[in-house]
Parts: sequence; structure tokens; C-alpha cells
Amino acid sequence: MLTAGFILLLCQFHFVKTQTDFKSNDGLVFAKEGDSVNISCIYESDMSMHFSWYKHNLGKKPKLISNFYKYDKRATFHHEFKNNARFSMVNEKGKTNLEIKGLQLSDSATYFCGSAHSNIVEFGEGTELVVQASQHSLSVLQQPVLELVHPGDSVTLHCTVITDRCAAEHSVYWFRHNSGESHPGVIYTHGDSNGWCKKNPKAGSLRQMCVYSLPKRNFSTSDVGTYHCAVAACGEILFGNGTKLDMKITGLICSENLHTLSKCL
Repeated sequence: MLTAGFILLLCQFHFVKTQTDFKSNDGLVFAKEGDSVNISCIYESDMSMHFSWYKHNLGKKPKLISNFYKYDKRATFHHEFKNNARFSMVNEKGKTNLEIKGLQLSDSATYFCGSAHSNIVEFGEGTELVVQASQHSLSVLQQPVLELVHPGDSVTLHCTVITDRCAAEHSVYWFRHNSGESHPGVIYTHGDSNGWCKKNPKAGSLRQMCVYSLPKRNFSTSDVGTYHCAVAACGEILFGNGTKLDMKITGLICSENLHTLSKCL
């Protein structure tokens, strides 16, 4: 005999489908730091009642930004987007819009729109937003800033490189720095062919985005530290903001700031 919980689980997932009536306006959007951007999704069904927007960073779970009921006047925002004046959501007939003002490098992500009606959930194909630093033809972004990893687990670091004025090959270097070390050490290098790249579809444009990954398997105390990627391209060398890896043990966090990591074991 099926339990009530199992029946509910079936009901939640049986009717889910994706990428049907929703259409994103742009698959790839480049914008400058400090600018504003409007991302739109067009829906073809008059049955849709609930609308939502999600932000997805590489290697992370999608995060709900906002949701909107068709007959309400205002959207409800969640997580760090709540009470954040930079984000707004507006619904029009046949279209839902997400506006982001005062763009920051951390806004670089893939944004998905969704709608729900009659136990059916639909998602758009997503719009990839790339925010470029205003003072450079080269931008380097690392996400997240902090990652807590359990012993023995695997984690992948990501470095996003955006070039604006040249399409020349570039080199990527990974550095790790612990508080007890005087200088960071090079731990890995990428050639141009080791990254995943996507070019701006506009004719004549030199803009492209490349993503480089550094996998860490069987995480241990020796892997704790802050990881930076550095990119040499277009006559520039630029460092990413860094990702700090700390060890997460039940009830404890082993940080590079501790005098000895053995205290956590």
C-alpha cells in the first residue's frame, strides 16, 4: 500500500515538464558593470497563473529570485534578493520581465523564468548574463567566494574569463594561498584549448566567454586555502576574486586561519 508521502511525491513530479511554451529573449547577454539589464520571457499559454525567476551559477543549485501571481500587483522576492532594490519583476500580457540595476560581477549567471498552472511547471531555456568589469577589456570572475567541503568529498572550482576587444588565445593559472605561506604557489595551468568557450553571436563581435574548471577530489586538510585564477590575455594579466575552501566537519569548520588544522580532526 502506498503511503501518503509517496503519493504526494508522485503528484509533485509526474506533471513536471520543461521548455515548452516559454521563450527567452536572448540566450547570451553581455553587460558592463554598473549598467542595467532587462531579461524577458515570452509565454504562449493564457492558462499560466504563477511566474518565477531563478538564478543558476555553474556547479550550484538554482536559487529562487522571485515569484508572481497573475492577479497580484507586486512580486515576492526571496533569499538575498529580498528588499534588494536592484532587482524588480514586472509582468505584462504574454511576457514576464526581470530587471537588474547597478550590475555587479557577481550577477553573472544563467537566469531562468518559469510558470505554473494546473500542476504543470514549465521553464524557459535560460538567459546567460555575463557582467564585464568596466575598466578592463578582460574580466575574470570566480564563484562562489566561500565553499565548505566535507573530508573526502569532491569539489570543482570555476573561473569565468570574458574578453571584449580581442579573440587571441589566453593562459589561465591557478594559485593556492594559505595563511602560513609567504607567497601563493602555482598548482595548475590551462592552455587555451582546455576551457569551454562561447562567443557573442553578433557578427563582427570579439566578445567571448570561457569557463575553466579545477576539480579537487578526496578533499583533505592540505587542500584548505584560497584559490585564485589568473588570466593572461589581450596584453593584460588579471586575477580573479578568489574562492576560499574550508573543511566542514560535523559541528566544526577547519579554516586556514586556525594555527593548526589538526585541532579539527
